[in-house]
Order: sequence, then C-alpha cells, then structure tokens
Amino acid sequence: MTTRSSETKVADPAPAGQNGFTLISNDKLLQLYSAMLKCRLLDERLRLVVKQEVLPAANFAAAGQEAAIVGAAFDLLPKDTFISRHCDLLPCLLRGLPLERLLASVFERTAARPKSDPLTLATHAAMANQGGKTGRIAVAILPSAVAPLKSRQRALSFASLHSLPMVVVSWKKSIPTRSKTREFPAITVDGNDVVAVYRVASEAIAHARKGSGPTLIECIGGKANDPILNMENYLTRKGLFTQNLKPHLAAGFNKELEAALKRTQESLLLKSVEAVTMPFAQ
Repeated sequence: MTTRSSETKVADPAPAGQNGFTLISNDKLLQLYSAMLKCRLLDERLRLVVKQEVLPAANFAAAGQEAAIVGAAFDLLPKDTFISRHCDLLPCLLRGLPLERLLASVFERTAARPKSDPLTLATHAAMANQGGKTGRIAVAILPSAVAPLKSRQRALSFASLHSLPMVVVSWKKSIPTRSKTREFPAITVDGNDVVAVYRVASEAIAHARKGSGPTLIECIGGKANDPILNMENYLTRKGLFTQNLKPHLAAGFNKELEAALKRTQESLLLKSVEAVTMPFAQ
C-alpha cells in the first residue's frame, strides 16, 4: 500500500496462488464461516427475544452485513479498538467474550446510545493509540447514513493529515469516497464476500499497524446477496463444505446460546427481586 491518494477496486478473489495476497488456510476459511454463522444465529435469536417483548427493539448484529464485520474484525488484537453503532456483538464474540457476559450487556443496556459517529470515536481512539505509541489500531464500521457527510469528510482529512493508525469500513454512499482532501488509500470490495473483505482488511490493518496511516474500505453490494450463502458456495467449490457442517455448527452454538440466555435471564430476575425486597429486609 502507498500513502498517496489512491482508489482501487477489488473484484472477487482470484484463484489460490494467482494473486498477491497471502493464501488463506482452510482452517481460517472455516473459522470465518463459523463466525458469520454465529453472528446470524445470535441476531435471529435476539430478534425473537425482542418479539417476545423481553428486550426493546434494536439492530443487534446487522444481519446481512456479516461478511464486512467478520472480515474487518477477525484479525484484530484484544487491545485494538473496534467501533460500530449497531453491530458490536460479533466483535465481542471474536475477542472471546463469554456469551453470558455479552447477553448481560445487551439486557442491561439502556435505551440511550452514544450519539457520536463511529468515525469520530475511532479517530479519537486512533489519536490516543498513536500518542501512546501502543501499536494498537482503531477500526470503525459505519452505518449507511448517520452522520452528515461533511463531518465525516473532516474526520477523514484529520486522520489523513496525522497518519492515524485506523481502518474505516463503510457502505457505499455512507462516506465521501472521492474527497479531494483525502490522501490515503481507498479500496472498493464486495461487502458480501468475507474472503475479499478479510484479505483487504488484513492488508489495511498491517498498513495501519506499521504507522503508514489510515485506509478506507468501501463495501458494495446489497442484502439480497446473502454473505453466508456466498461463503457456503465458496467452501463447496474448495471441497470444504459438507452436508453436516452447518447443522453441526448451528447446533453447538445454539445449545451454548440458549444455556447462556437462560442463565442471564435468571441472574437478572434474581437481581430485580433482590432490588425489590432489599428495603423490606433493612
């Protein structure tokens, strides 16, 4: 990657051994698929809990955007910063946060959400990381259209000026992609292709971690093109997808999820009972 202004379009991944990317192992491909599937299952289960009026309505895991989230977050280190307004559960899973703790944070979350745009928050985090010479980076995944484009343009210009260690993942039209003030690489990638996103993100993360500044990854493609089905087709072509793979992964995760959900609800119910009875016990 270079630090001069550039914009590159990335097509579908080239066949193994015919591109400049480091080849992805079969184990890593299966891990990427498993992570996306867990994201979808978690989202579907929490939506059912919302429907049962146990939780307020919310967009928990950004169904249909699993490829972009997994691809961008998969290789982050535990102390790196990952910021997203509406899809922050999967990165927590990828970092090894126990399901029970993750679900407790969902149930105890107040209705008030941070109003700052993820790009602004990531810029502040990247500044702190750079100032402390920690080697950590910040990654921001931006919703389609939340903050005014001008404010995002200013944040991009600031990140470019100071060569901040950050990666910005956006969806088409969520950011001014052809800003004259931006002086760092911009890469367009199929946001429904986790292999393509992962390859680009790995390069962008390494670029930021060695102090070469930020990178913008612009995802294209709509929710009609299911990223999980895409990955299943890709794994099938490589001879890695078997008939029992998806049911096996889903059964194991759903069992773990239901057990964690039950424990979390029981724990919160106990806390609410203790909160009511405490005054009478004094």
